[in-house]
Amino acid sequence: MRFPLRPFDAIPHFDFMAWRQFWVWSSAAMVVLTLVLLGFKGLNYGIDFTGGKLVQVQTERALPVADVRAAVERAGFGGASIQQYGAENEFLIRLPVEEAKVGEGATAGSDALLLAEIGKVAPAEIRRVEFVGPQVGQELRVKGFTAMGVAIIAILIYVWLRFEMRYGLGAILALVHDVVLTMGVMSLLGTEMTLTVLAALLTLIGYSLNDTIVIFDRIRENRARYPNRPLDEVLNLSVNQTVARTIMTVSTVMLVLFALLIWGGEVIYDFALVLTIGTVLGTYSSVFVASPVLLALEDYYQRMKKEGATQ
Repeated sequence: MRFPLRPFDAIPHFDFMAWRQFWVWSSAAMVVLTLVLLGFKGLNYGIDFTGGKLVQVQTERALPVADVRAAVERAGFGGASIQQYGAENEFLIRLPVEEAKVGEGATAGSDALLLAEIGKVAPAEIRRVEFVGPQVGQELRVKGFTAMGVAIIAILIYVWLRFEMRYGLGAILALVHDVVLTMGVMSLLGTEMTLTVLAALLTLIGYSLNDTIVIFDRIRENRARYPNRPLDEVLNLSVNQTVARTIMTVSTVMLVLFALLIWGGEVIYDFALVLTIGTVLGTYSSVFVASPVLLALEDYYQRMKKEGATQ
């Protein structure tokens, strides 16, 4: 029995542009609602950005998180968050900056107090301690989001130089859509915003742009090849010609991300989760946001050009 090496050789004929108004306005509405959500609820910033202390504790036997939380509260750290870390006998204890004592002596004393209270439930040892001061956390937050903004501006300049400004605006709006909605899902899920998650968002920006550039490059080729065809037909043809590549690319990426989610462990779980969410949104925006926005901008440009010519 023979299987085709390229099952997507046949070019589909979906009319993606027929629903462009629906895709664009529904995406815009989701972005606005997400911004409102982020304004009211915000993100769950980790100690990388807020400051505080992280203590990794390992007990000799498995314990419920509730027992560890009770021990931590008895030690006087009511604002701490406790998370199981991979194995059932390992825990991450995050202390907010106001409860994390600064100074070697104070830090050692609070660690000993934590260990003593947890030791009443089961013998335990401290595997790791990390401390981030509040000023350092604030600086990391500013630098992290500045890096994201610089990346988006650099992408706009790159696409502008390689294509035209209209292409650049379409790509940037798709990127903003992906990043904002991904952060909104993070807010709903309570995913902790750490440096690792920030790295995932920056990775997402690059991945989403790559898929958009592939479609835009095909649009440019087809516009030169079919100069007399309406732009919406050229966009439909271009998206249909590249949709097979998009499906195969996202499928291979998702296989890797699912493997990381299932077997990667707690250390990179949030990284894989954010990339999984962002990859789905990035694939959607490359097809249903970037191209319709480009069509709308091109229509606007042509109208302005005609009005300028008649004056």
